[in-house]
Amino acid sequence: MKLGVIMDPIGGIKIKKDTTFAMLLAAQRRGWTLHYLELGDLYLRDAEPMARMRVVSVSDEPAAWHRFQDELVAPLSHLDLILMRKDPPVDSEYIYTTQLLELAARRGVLVSNDPASLRDCNEKLFVNWFPQCMPPTLVTRSAARIREFAAEHTDIVLKPLDGMGGMLIFRINKDEPNVAVIIESLSRFETRFVMAQKFLPEIALGDKRILMIDGEPVEFALARIPRAGDFRGNLAAGGLGKGVALTDRDRWICAQVGPALRERGLLFVGLDVIGDYLTEINVTSPTCARELDAIYGTDIAGRYLDVLARKRAETAGRFIMPASNV
Repeated sequence: MKLGVIMDPIGGIKIKKDTTFAMLLAAQRRGWTLHYLELGDLYLRDAEPMARMRVVSVSDEPAAWHRFQDELVAPLSHLDLILMRKDPPVDSEYIYTTQLLELAARRGVLVSNDPASLRDCNEKLFVNWFPQCMPPTLVTRSAARIREFAAEHTDIVLKPLDGMGGMLIFRINKDEPNVAVIIESLSRFETRFVMAQKFLPEIALGDKRILMIDGEPVEFALARIPRAGDFRGNLAAGGLGKGVALTDRDRWICAQVGPALRERGLLFVGLDVIGDYLTEINVTSPTCARELDAIYGTDIAGRYLDVLARKRAETAGRFIMPASNV
């Protein structure tokens, strides 16, 4: 199996926490050939998606976790599978990349997550497809509507639609003196959409990351507990990870969301759940697999690759040829 992985620079990752690295290790254990790509390696020539690819080997060693071997320039159809694991923001360059990957999928490559769904399913907005699961939520450019929402709920969280890792997330309550400048900064003076959600005090018990593989939840979640003096549970913002079993409510949320993920080809997804509510659906490069593996002895990345291998076998030989220019 020839696997391509599109990711941020591998030299800068933290292997102890990097889920993409876990996927590379799992693929290597299966004897797959690993091809490393960054966004700048991809290009399109006469409607053929191409790339510079570097064959890489990996090792779970902090001092030397990767080694490049052969380098080639080839069509993306040279690969059997491509993992799109580039971190947000989902900006115009990210969107263009998904379009190149869609052409690769038309030539028989299994791309995960599905490129069109990566475009369609914004990690903040997508919760609105499941209103029965989410807390009170507002998406708007209007400062006046945000103020009305804050007055109604007295304590809210405000965040951009394209952030990750807890960046630029603000908590606004009735005593916040900087509410005007926060709204102005996030909405860029009412020219960008932002999301407001009711603040959930259950965050003190952790923002649970539930990993979904082909629409089914991993049996444990990582509760990311905010550090003292902060309300954000994100590990990148200093949160502490604690393994927890799924509750009945967690499983109900997963059952609500799972079929839609499967239908859209979103095969590896991270649900964020605070208390009884779904707050985000992470589809680009969800993490926490390595932490859960370390706590419970699971092999989450391996489970994901088994799903991909099965789907690749099911679809081998079936693809759509490019449309004629005539």
